[in-house]
Amino acid sequence: MSVAVSISGVVKRFGALMALDHVSMDIEEGEFFGLLGPNGAGKTTLISCLAGLSRADLGSIRVLGYDVQSQYREARRRLGVVPQELVFDPFFSVRECLRFQSGYYGIRDNDAWIDEILANLDLTAKAETNMRRLSGGMKRRVLVAQALVHKPPVIVLDEPTAGVDVELRQNLWQFMRRLNREGHTIILTTHYLEEAESLCGRLALLKDGKVIALESTASLLTRFSGHTLALRIPDGAALPADLAALSSGVKEGFQTFALTEFAAVEGILARLREHGIRIDDMRVSPPDLEEAFVKALRQ
Repeated sequence: MSVAVSISGVVKRFGALMALDHVSMDIEEGEFFGLLGPNGAGKTTLISCLAGLSRADLGSIRVLGYDVQSQYREARRRLGVVPQELVFDPFFSVRECLRFQSGYYGIRDNDAWIDEILANLDLTAKAETNMRRLSGGMKRRVLVAQALVHKPPVIVLDEPTAGVDVELRQNLWQFMRRLNREGHTIILTTHYLEEAESLCGRLALLKDGKVIALESTASLLTRFSGHTLALRIPDGAALPADLAALSSGVKEGFQTFALTEFAAVEGILARLREHGIRIDDMRVSPPDLEEAFVKALRQ
């Protein structure tokens, strides 16, 4: 599979601050790729460099083989970016903004595609509304629409669902999954880790401008998280010494155990039966990306 975005040894400084510290990664065509990290990790700086809005001090970034600095026009034509900030033209309607955005790429008479985008983002009823009259959530929908008007093969979403309602999230992700199935490469940054876990096949974790993990979502979960067993036992029942040593403590009335493998459940239940301890309730939780994320950052 060919590479959609190649990032090689990128360094970006702001005075004494090292925002990006020799960041390297390749994102393959057709991937749904997650870029995660705490605030200040360098995610938005990396996206700014990718979009040509900021110039890297060292290293190179290519979009489908085109360098974002020396071949900016070709690279930018193949890229659609949804920024984190709400940036809009207050003088035009939603449809006019999308037509103007199309014109920046030399595209005319694409109203059929604009109508399809509006329908998928639930903006049809607002098509003739002035941008100033839209709510913050509606303006964010328009930013997504603007990024898609030229049908870019690579789509970058920088916190696209921040401050928007559940309905938009569902519509947006349904639309993005469809575009991804059709071959579009999608790069997502988000603080909603459940979104990243359900959408992204591979993740990069950034901390202090460095890549601290770059692997499949499943691999990251296996390495830093695992199943959790929660048992409610009668008050006053004492765990056997070996199980007490394995317990992660009591949470919301449940004794919890972090499992290195799912097969360990039977061993724990067997030990409780041996000691005549009744189980009033039991829950088994799958590996959790939030737990994996925190553990990876700490290590």
